[in-house]
Formats: sequence, C-alpha cells, structure tokens
Amino acid sequence: MGSPKVTVVVPIYNVEKYLRQCLDSIVNQTLKDIEIICVDDGSTDSSPQIIQEYMDKDSRVKVITKPNSGYGNSMNRGFDMAEGEYIGIVESDDYADPEMFETLYNIASKNQLDVVKSGYYFYYSIPKERNEKIEIVSKSRAGVTFCPATDFKAPMEMVEFFNIKPTIWSAIYRKDFIRNNDTRFNETPGASFQDASFNFKVMAQAKRVQLIQEAFLHYRQDNENSSVNSPGKVFCVCDEYKEMQRFLDTNPLNRGELECVCKRIKYDSYMWNFGRLAKKFKYIFIERAAEEFKDDFEKGTMNPKYFEKYKWEDVKKLVEDPIGYYTEKALNQPGYSTKELREIKASWSYKIGRMITLLPRKILGGIQSIKDDGVVYTFKLGCKKMGALLWK
Repeated sequence: MGSPKVTVVVPIYNVEKYLRQCLDSIVNQTLKDIEIICVDDGSTDSSPQIIQEYMDKDSRVKVITKPNSGYGNSMNRGFDMAEGEYIGIVESDDYADPEMFETLYNIASKNQLDVVKSGYYFYYSIPKERNEKIEIVSKSRAGVTFCPATDFKAPMEMVEFFNIKPTIWSAIYRKDFIRNNDTRFNETPGASFQDASFNFKVMAQAKRVQLIQEAFLHYRQDNENSSVNSPGKVFCVCDEYKEMQRFLDTNPLNRGELECVCKRIKYDSYMWNFGRLAKKFKYIFIERAAEEFKDDFEKGTMNPKYFEKYKWEDVKKLVEDPIGYYTEKALNQPGYSTKELREIKASWSYKIGRMITLLPRKILGGIQSIKDDGVVYTFKLGCKKMGALLWK
C-alpha cells in the first residue's frame, strides 16, 4: 500500500469539550486516503480516552503521546511522523468541512504546488451558532500560481501577501518541500503565535503557491482556553520575530526584500499585540518594541517603501519618543480611569522611561546654557529640572 495523499496533524491539549466534533470532521472527509495523527501534549482531561475511541474505530487514526512541551514541539513531532504526500492541520477546537482535503489535494496535485491555502470561517457556537467567511484573496488573483519571494512587482504587494493572517490550518503543504527545507515550528513553551514564524518561513521558501477563495476550516472564537483569549502572554510575539530573523540570517534567500517585509509585518503584529494586552502590560511592551525597532533602524532594515506614510511616521515616533507614543496610543484612549492614569504616571518605569527619552534634549539645552550662563548656574538648574521630571 502506498503513502496516503494527505496527513492531517491534530495538536491536542485538554480539549475534551470540542475534540469529538473535530475528529468527526476529519474521519468523515470525502478524501478517504488520509492519515490522521493526533499529538497529545500531556492532556490531563479525557482527551486521551477520546483519541483511543477513534483509533479503535478507524485504523487511519494514530497517536503520539508525550509530556506537555508546547504547540511548536507537538507540530514538529506530527510533521516528522507524517507519511502523506501533503500535510494539513486541524486544531482540536476547530472543525473542517467534508470536502476540505479532497479539494485542496486535487488543486495541489494538479498544479504541483508547494502550498495551497484557502479562506476560512470565524466560528462562534455561543450565544448561537454562526460562521463568518473570511476570503484571503481577490477573485482576480485566486488560483494563480506564484512564488511569494520573487513574483511581486511592488513592495506593498509583497507586504499585503505576507500580512495575510497566518492561518496555517487552512492550507496543505507538500511534505517533501517541508522536509527538504527543514522547515520547523518554533518550540517555545505553550501555544502562543508559533504559527507566525512557521508561515513566514514556508512562504519565504515556497516556489509554487496558490490562494483560493473557497473556505472549509471553521476557526473557533469562543474557546476560553485559546491563546486568542490569553492577555498575559506579553512577549511571545517577539519570540516569533526573533525566530524569523534567525531564519533570514541563516538562509540564502531574497533577503533584502524579505527582511524589509519582515520588519513591516512585525510592526503590524506588535501593534496588534499592544492593543490586546491588559493595561498593566502595555507600557513594558512598548519599551521592548521601541528598543527592537531602534536596532532595526540602526541595521538599515527599515525601509519606508514597505510602509504607508502614516505607519512610517508612527514607527519613527515609537523609536524616538516611546513615552510620547505610549501616551498618545494608550493613555489618551478611552477606557482608563483617572486613578489608573495617575498610577501609571506615578510608576518608576514610566518616570525613568520619560527621563531617558527626554534626557538627550536636556543635555543639548544644557550645553547652550553653559555657554550663556556658566557651569554653576546650569548645574543647579539641571538638578532642579531632573527632580521635577521624576516627580511630575
């Protein structure tokens, strides 16, 4: 018996509430020649028993059981075990329409694609069941085979493509393409945005890609345990862009353009993360973002051709004046009580950050004051102003 046409990898961790719906949608695919690999990441609920139920009924269902080590490790283990010509993903709180893998496989096989990617649905089960279809490509560009790293004529076209939500589970990937390029998931702890660096690496290396308008995968929005609903993961998105930079540094690609694109989508991702964070974490994240983008500017990897004008001005302001940026983007927005504003502005991190931001201007002003008024007067005035700055 030959290899299956598609291997479907299902990462699983404590998802007993949704797992049967997920697995039912896979075993009932119209494409019968599939392999289903469940990767149990140390579940402590009834997920292992549910997996066993499906294994007992269907020989296509297999399991990898391991101690809890995170989403990235689970995906790498599943991809390593896969025997299919193509590999797909269905996360264990989502479900797929019956024709998903038959449709994607037929397109990929006919066109000898490295990747074919479809639209998807935002799925809500409460307060009542509903689906919102999300299309990822215009009608004119749907079904066109292209190479993401070389075939875009304008910088912003490339940005637009790489800025499509990663949705690694609405696609299938040619197994030999993945293995020949040693494309791996970032094995950081938990389940926090590891799709971002994987998707970037895949699309940076793929030579033949198609996007289609049809949607098959129902992406659940109301799982309270989902990373979508975990505001405490402050810097996890930074780990993904660090991994993208490592990848760019070690691969002979169209690096110039890809690096510029990476910095642009990094800005969008960081601002998305900033918006979702709890209020108490927003300032420390802005400090981190400002330092990273300052380094990117110094390395010459920031290019205005890859930014809309207003975003270019925004990122420059972030680097030059993180306190002012934070004040404009967060403290001046609705939702902060007077007490919260007072507590933030009284915090040492805010005061010291403000001092560091404004200190170069004070030094320049001080040099002129020494020329005009002498050293003693300037020193006394500087001490007075620094005290006022810290206790403002």
